[in-house]
Order: sequence, then C-alpha cells, then structure tokens
Amino acid sequence: MKQNLLSLVAIGLLLPMSLTGQEISTDANSGSQNISPFTQSSKRFDDWSISIGAGVPLIQSADMTSIKNGNGKNLFGYSAYISVDKAITHAFGLNLQYDRGETRQGYANTKDHEVLPAGQIAGRTQYDAISILGDLNFSNLLRRVDNKSPFRWALHGYAGIGTIAYKSFRQNPGKDYQLLNFERKPFKLNSLFGQAGAGLKFKINNRIDLEGRVMYVITGDDEFDGAGVKQTGYNLREDQISDNFFNTTLGLTFKLGKHESHLMWHDPLQEMYYKLDVLNDKTQDLEVCKKGDVDNDGVCDDWDRQLDTPAGARVDGAGVALDADIDGVIDLNDKCVTVPGPIENQGCPLAGTGLVSEDTALLKGVEFDLNSDRILPSNTPILNNAINYINSSNSNFKVIGGTDTRATDAYNQNLSERRANNVKDYLIRNGADKTKLEAIGRGEKDLLYPECEPASKCPEWKNRANRRVYFEAK
Repeated sequence: MKQNLLSLVAIGLLLPMSLTGQEISTDANSGSQNISPFTQSSKRFDDWSISIGAGVPLIQSADMTSIKNGNGKNLFGYSAYISVDKAITHAFGLNLQYDRGETRQGYANTKDHEVLPAGQIAGRTQYDAISILGDLNFSNLLRRVDNKSPFRWALHGYAGIGTIAYKSFRQNPGKDYQLLNFERKPFKLNSLFGQAGAGLKFKINNRIDLEGRVMYVITGDDEFDGAGVKQTGYNLREDQISDNFFNTTLGLTFKLGKHESHLMWHDPLQEMYYKLDVLNDKTQDLEVCKKGDVDNDGVCDDWDRQLDTPAGARVDGAGVALDADIDGVIDLNDKCVTVPGPIENQGCPLAGTGLVSEDTALLKGVEFDLNSDRILPSNTPILNNAINYINSSNSNFKVIGGTDTRATDAYNQNLSERRANNVKDYLIRNGADKTKLEAIGRGEKDLLYPECEPASKCPEWKNRANRRVYFEAK
C-alpha cells in the first residue's frame, strides 16, 4: 500500500517535468526534490526535424478554376514544400515552410498548344511562398495512457500565415499558347496569405515519418489565377476578393538528433514511467524519509504530527489518526464511527440519548452540524426507523429541537424550532402519521450535557450531542 502511495506522489512530481525536459534527482530529502537545470544533454528526446513533400494543387475559388470548369475538365498543377520543424511540447510545434508550385486553371492547359474557342480562357500561375505554421498534434493532445505498445499514427492540424509571390499567365480566346498575357507579383511584407489543413502521419521508424496532407490556401489576391484586373472583364466572373486553392501533398519528415524518441511521438506518461523505473532501479538507494517513520504510518517523521499512531490506524496527511465523528475516539477504536459518544463507551452514545425503546432500541435522537438545521444523510436511517415506530405506536410524540450553548438565547430558540420542524416535515413526507407529531423548540434550555455551559468547557462530541432533535412520547 505504501509503495503504491509513493508511486502516486512521484507521478504527481514528475508529470510537469516530462513536458519541459527537466530531469529529476534521486536525492530526495525533507520533502523536497533537487531538480537539475535543463540542458541539451539532459533531454531524453529530439525536437527538431526537416520535412519535404510534393503534391497537386487545385484552384477552388477564383474566376478561372481548376476543378470542373465549363468543359468539365480538371486541371492539375504541381507543388512542393520543405520545412524546418521545431517541437515546443509533445502536442505543439512551429514550422518554417517554403512552398513552390504551379496551378493550372481555365478551359485548357496553356502548355497544350490549343487555340481556345470564343469565350474560353486558360491560365497558369507559378508561385513561391514562405510561411510560419503552428503544428497541433491532436493524437498526443488526446492520448493520456501509458504507451507500452508504440503507436504509429498521428493526426496533426496546421495553420499559419506568410508572404507569397507569383507569376501568372493567361491565354485569351482565339490565341495560341505563344501569345500569353503575363503578370508578376514579387515578395512584399504586406503580401500576406494564409493556409490551414490537416495531416496524417505514419511513423516508419525512429528517424522517418510519412505524411499525407490536405491544405487550403487563401492567397488574399483576386488576380492570382491570371484573370487580370477587373477592367479586363475576365475578373468579373466570380465576386470574390481572394483566389484560393486546395493543396494535397505526400511527404517525409526526417527527425534530427541523437535520441531514439522524438518529442512529437512522445507520450508524457511514458517518460514519467521511465523515470519511475529509474527511481525504482535496484542499483539506486532511494532515501524516502531522512529521519525515518517510527510509527510506520506512511508519513515521514519530518511531517508527522503524531509519532505514536497505533498500528493499523488510518491517518491524514499530517500523520494524525482519523476520528470521523470527532468524539475523541479514533476510528480504529471507535465502535460507532459515524455517531459521537464518550470514550468510556468506546465512542458510542449512552443509552437514554433521545427516544429509545427498551425492547427494540430502534429510535435515537439525530444530531446537527454547528449553526445548521439541515438533516444529514447519516441520520436518514434513524428517521426511517422512527417512522415505523411512530406509526405502529399508540402514542403521540413531541419532536423536540435543541442546540448547544453558543450564540444568544433568542437565536438558539429559533434554530431549535427550525430543526424540530425540519425533522417533523421529513417524517411526514416519508409516511409518518402527522396527527401524532408536534414540533417544539427548546433552544439551549434542555441540554443533554448540562455541564457544557459554556461550550468551551466540553469536548466537541458533547456539544454536538447537545445539537439534536429527539422524541418524547405524550
């Protein structure tokens, strides 16, 4: 049991460190851990990689589109990318990416040497782009189990902004491919574009990943597709301010570094369990309690407020034996754990407390928390027994409320009446004959323990016993 508790404590200490790469020292004493500073040599995983890929872009939103034009023809371009990737945590990273490609749009490929019929145009755009992408690893974000079987698939989400430059060519109706209108837009700081999408990675081995991506690129430019400025007429075909395209790619990621594990494939709990294995290594002598644990209750003597806890007693975090009903008798020795009673009666109430049948001993008074008239869940079994006793009896009963000696006489009188009425209402709601019941409040005038005046003269279990509702037969 104590070994399991120690493991849980170690888990709580190690989990945050698994996200920052810090190492935990095995020299633990006086409740503190010595943590070494983070260095490259202390990392247990790699966090840099390079990705390359190629694919097919398709213009989706523009005046001249790639997807299902008027002639029902899809025009496929080409694209390629290279990126330098840095993992910040196991679930998030940043990628600096360069893209290059060519989109083809309109009614024909401008390189097919076709003369276009009236009303048909064609275009192609060669582009270069530089962007910074955020990389969110959904699989690692949602994975919270100890990875004993290495996982190989991971879903990533990407989004970012950058700057784009392009050259576009347009072939007008009746003209051959040699008579192209040409437009050029260089890199500019204010020439921003955005892209977002998702990728599915497959871990080939510890050094290489295979990834398929689908990205949606928002160019932010209505002239990207080559339709020209609005004065040409071609740029009036679609009412939009941005020519956008899908870019589907297949690529490889090469993980850099000397470690076997990369941070983006890293399960924090796996790292945590690794560190626990180190802590539990038989070759290391882990000193848990510098001053020992003399009463063997699982709490080090440095923190233990009760160094002589009896064997087998449950304790709190400070090493003090538990006493659930606060009657001065610890739970280990208390014969009535949830009901307070004197030490001389092993923590159980003395006979005569409340209404007790000498033959059946079914009915007892019920107690209340300080300054409260709420019926406690622990008292409902007593009240349910009282319902059966009342209904089967030929007598009528007074439901009498009392308090301890704290507060004023007037306040205690009102509180005792509320307690008596709450108990009466509970009994009637649950089937007791209401004609047999009368609620009466006596405040602090009818104490079970009269010596508790003032309350500070008595232990808490006696004051609690005074805060009661009990029964008297008429």
